[in-house]
Amino acid sequence: MSEESGNAGAGGGDDLSGLSGFFFYVFIVHPATAWILKPGRFERKKSIMYAIGFLALLASVKTGMEMQAKGPNHYSLLGVNRNSSPLDIKRAYKKLSLQLHPDKNPNDPTASAKFDRVKKAYDVLIDMEYREVYNKFGQEGINSSKRFDETQFFIELGVFYVTWGIMAYVLTLGKRSSLGRQWTFTGLIVMLVLEISLMTSQGSPFPSWFMPQNTEYEAVWLLHALFPAFMNGCRSIGSYLYVDLEAQTRQLLLALQEQNKDILLVLRDVQIGVQNVQANGGGGGGGGGRLANAGVVPPAGASARVTPTGKIKELQDRLHSSNSTVQQAVTQLKSEKSNSNFGFYAMILGYVAFSYIFSS
Repeated sequence: MSEESGNAGAGGGDDLSGLSGFFFYVFIVHPATAWILKPGRFERKKSIMYAIGFLALLASVKTGMEMQAKGPNHYSLLGVNRNSSPLDIKRAYKKLSLQLHPDKNPNDPTASAKFDRVKKAYDVLIDMEYREVYNKFGQEGINSSKRFDETQFFIELGVFYVTWGIMAYVLTLGKRSSLGRQWTFTGLIVMLVLEISLMTSQGSPFPSWFMPQNTEYEAVWLLHALFPAFMNGCRSIGSYLYVDLEAQTRQLLLALQEQNKDILLVLRDVQIGVQNVQANGGGGGGGGGRLANAGVVPPAGASARVTPTGKIKELQDRLHSSNSTVQQAVTQLKSEKSNSNFGFYAMILGYVAFSYIFSS
């Protein structure tokens, strides 16, 4: 994205640059990430680490190139920071103007352009009103004599976030993308809260040690520039980690059904054994044949005569084995439920931490 497209409050942005970045991530980055996350290609943890590393590296390179193309801002050009006083700015300008003056650099064809850029930066930063406009809206705000208008700001903000919300929703349709959709909209809400906090604050909301030469405009631009990479990372990794809870529930019910069949089968054999014991005066001779007809194979080394006590022991063993399977399914269902709430709690904690850090 270009400098104009980085901020919803700076005129809507460069649509062509935004669309090119969107298509780049959707049609190139997303398939490449899906290739890394293909089941069986790497181990599960390694696949996730490789995918996150790939997305982070690509986003860093792309954003770094865009920032380099934008060039240094006025603070970096003069070598001052956001909290520099007018006296500090005058001193820095005087020093640079003597170094870059065209008369001092007759052999440099770009000396005049460099001197003009420094003079332009000085004119903006020495005026406190211009400096405030520059911090919020960038050079575009200076060129258009832009001032903060709350109604206009929220209209432009709504257009930007509704547009990205619709695109994110369309790209995350389907059950397999439900987790990625949740992450994406959580990130979109966090970004919206941060942008409103940055743009409506009086003065600089950042501590003096945090990004000392960058403005609120550039912080919002950075958030917007990184969001497409974040969204496509959520899509890819969310689909990879997706677990079909409905399928798990069906498997759990099938396991319970099989367990119920085992219980009924063993109870029937116990009933037959008890009846044989009563009929034969404790001999229990017919139990083995009926058990064989029922499809129950006695354990190796067991006696040919199966007693009710032995069948009850067999029932306990089967119940223990079936309960292990059911317990694993229930545990996984519970873990998925807790993970579904993690994004919401993380958003709340992140906002609290942000408010605490930048209000102190």
